[in-house]
Amino acid sequence: MSFMETATDWVNAWNDKYWLFMIALLIFAGLYFCWRTILVQIRYIPEMFRAITEKPSDISEGVKGISAFKAFTISAASRVGTGNVAGVAVAITTGGPGAVFWMWLLAGIGGATSFIESTLAQLYKVRDHDSYRGGPAYYITKGLGENWRWMATLFVLAITVTYGFVFNAVQSNSITAAIAESTGNDSTGFKLGIGIVLAILTAIIIFGGVQRISAVTQVVVPIMAVAYIVLGLIVLALNITEVPAMIALIFEHAFGIREIAGAVVGTAMMQGIRRGLFSNEAGMGSTPNAAATASVSHPVKQGLIQTMGVYFDTWVVCTITAVIILLSDPSFGGDAEGTSLTQAALAAQLGGWAIHAVTIIIFFLAFSSVVGNYYYAEANVPFLSKSKAVLNSVRSLVVLCVVGGAIGSVPLVWSLADTFSALMATINIVAILPLGGVAVALLKNYSEQKAKGLNPVFHRDDLPNVRGHANIECWDGSDPITRREA
Repeated sequence: MSFMETATDWVNAWNDKYWLFMIALLIFAGLYFCWRTILVQIRYIPEMFRAITEKPSDISEGVKGISAFKAFTISAASRVGTGNVAGVAVAITTGGPGAVFWMWLLAGIGGATSFIESTLAQLYKVRDHDSYRGGPAYYITKGLGENWRWMATLFVLAITVTYGFVFNAVQSNSITAAIAESTGNDSTGFKLGIGIVLAILTAIIIFGGVQRISAVTQVVVPIMAVAYIVLGLIVLALNITEVPAMIALIFEHAFGIREIAGAVVGTAMMQGIRRGLFSNEAGMGSTPNAAATASVSHPVKQGLIQTMGVYFDTWVVCTITAVIILLSDPSFGGDAEGTSLTQAALAAQLGGWAIHAVTIIIFFLAFSSVVGNYYYAEANVPFLSKSKAVLNSVRSLVVLCVVGGAIGSVPLVWSLADTFSALMATINIVAILPLGGVAVALLKNYSEQKAKGLNPVFHRDDLPNVRGHANIECWDGSDPITRREA
């Protein structure tokens, strides 16, 4: 047995046990927040579309705040990527078609969790030099108090390792797999060469020249995401008569009506929830970092907008990928297959050119995620240390992980992603459970203003008794968008 296989077995042995707890925690938190908010993620769907159009104000002279839509695209760029292309393929090949149903279900329940965490991130955000910043580390220390700083520190370590190191290995692995499928060269030396090139590009970005390249990726990433969705919709249109049968297949396998060796209901549930968490990130604590940056008139607006992101990611993009793969009649219950399976499925429908088209799309989506993932890490490192040497050490490790991911096996890389995403989600959910009442109070304040026909605007004095009221910095009316009209 090779080292890769041995390491994968060790990691999987841990995941199989810990994810039983993780699934229970995700479902419990989701159902609890569904109850506390009375299904806000369903009742307020129309409001989500209205909230995303709000324009930001100038948060300081000549500096316009980040809009609700831009904050949404920041998080969407992280969500729409390899989780939708490679993650769905992994879920189906290891858990069968039924895994997709559990991805859907987790998104529906997790929408309430996403609402809570993003609303809290908005409430407890702090001012940056030209925008806002926030996230779990901030709502833990400001909402729960300084006695909980140890948990905030754990979260910072978890998000740095998860996004800076492990998830970046997943991204480079997906890029390498796509190029290998496109060129027909699957040798370790070839993959190492790709990994080195990716590492050099990554180093150029994170050690300097960030602004120019990130400006390009902000334009290219949405174009690539739309291109992938368009390709998927073309396939669905060409096979429109077969789509209902593919949807039926998902339900049949989810409930054990049709089971296959190695992919029974329990396996489908486990894989679906794991891949669902990686893809839509509901409850993981990553999206709040993006949600906190927006300049909006009420914290609830970002909670609603980021919930819509969960639905778009899973119910739209992941479903398109799943149907494309199922149309190719793949084998289930065996070894994990990632990007190459999705490429092959598209090629079977559209021709060989689709393999190369997906390679280009994956490159831009995944490489932009490398940059985005690094920013999540960089934004949290100062919470632990403002030392330049510490930051440069993190940067160096990020570059090494990009190389490691390129030559790592698909099962090992995805298993490590499962491990660290679970640890990160655990810390975040333990933090937002006691703070959920704050988000519920904000929702009530929002609903009362809507009932009066007003555009909801929040001021910290509206809720003087919420936890951490003295630590609410950015809702004192200094941002013009948060001032009520006389």
